[in-house]
Amino acid sequence: MSRDAVLLMAYGSPDSLDQVEAYYTDIRRGSPPPPHLLEELKGRYRAIGGGSPLSRIVGEQRAAVEAELAARGMPMPVYAAMRHIAPRIWDVVAQMAADGVERIVAIPMAPQKSSNAAGYRRAVERGLAGVERPPQVVFVDSWHDAPRFIEALAITTRELLARFPDPGAATLMFSAHSLPARVVDEGDPYPDELARTARLVAEAVGRPDYTFAFQSAGRTDEPWLGPDILAEIRRLAAAGVTEIAVRPVGFVADHLEVLYDLDIEAQGVAREAGIRLERARSMNTDPVFIAGLADVAQAALGLPAPA
Repeated sequence: MSRDAVLLMAYGSPDSLDQVEAYYTDIRRGSPPPPHLLEELKGRYRAIGGGSPLSRIVGEQRAAVEAELAARGMPMPVYAAMRHIAPRIWDVVAQMAADGVERIVAIPMAPQKSSNAAGYRRAVERGLAGVERPPQVVFVDSWHDAPRFIEALAITTRELLARFPDPGAATLMFSAHSLPARVVDEGDPYPDELARTARLVAEAVGRPDYTFAFQSAGRTDEPWLGPDILAEIRRLAAAGVTEIAVRPVGFVADHLEVLYDLDIEAQGVAREAGIRLERARSMNTDPVFIAGLADVAQAALGLPAPA
């Protein structure tokens, strides 16, 4: 068996409504959510079918990366784990050690580095606590500008723009999950890395004229990074824009923030404003994207990726 292995780590999302309360409580560090917020979140999951496909999709991504590495002559196991729901990162890491893995490439399924990455590191460390001979962990902090990740985003952005009668006339908008605005003062690289990802994609598709918006801000009293996507849609409508092409650059799989926040909430605001809004398909198991993830893993292992 290969002594190297890859670990794909995602935030996690409930598969069904009966998991929502425990999931939400975990995100709130053990504090149960107020009933009205819990019911609101359940309502969002009901709207997308009663649960999130995220766990299933990450499992499919895991299998696809494993197959890609094997096809390159680098057979090694690839594991998948979640931060806020089973299978938990610490449980999977402990299993990897028990399986004899000697070196782990840990990849958060969030391309841009943010303060949230510390939570993934802590989860990995928890899984190795007490392991007599813990494997070496190579933690991939960021892969926001990985060439084939950018290529995959560019391909799907071209597909997106091609849906419009005049692709050049549609406003191109990139989006990503918001974070508390204080991260800027704290020196978090997240906003800059998002800006670079968007810029690289825009250059690849020949569209220097684009806008960027944040979405899915938390329900707290402190300010969050903006502009908020709903406000930006309304602003563009007031400026006479009638078509918006949205390419999320911070999400790599379908989940609540895509299927509800964009496909239902943002879409509803766009319709009210008289705007045609179209979203690019998510990366999920797109072959170019999967090849890009394999490239990231290979680079972390010190091995050159294929041309």
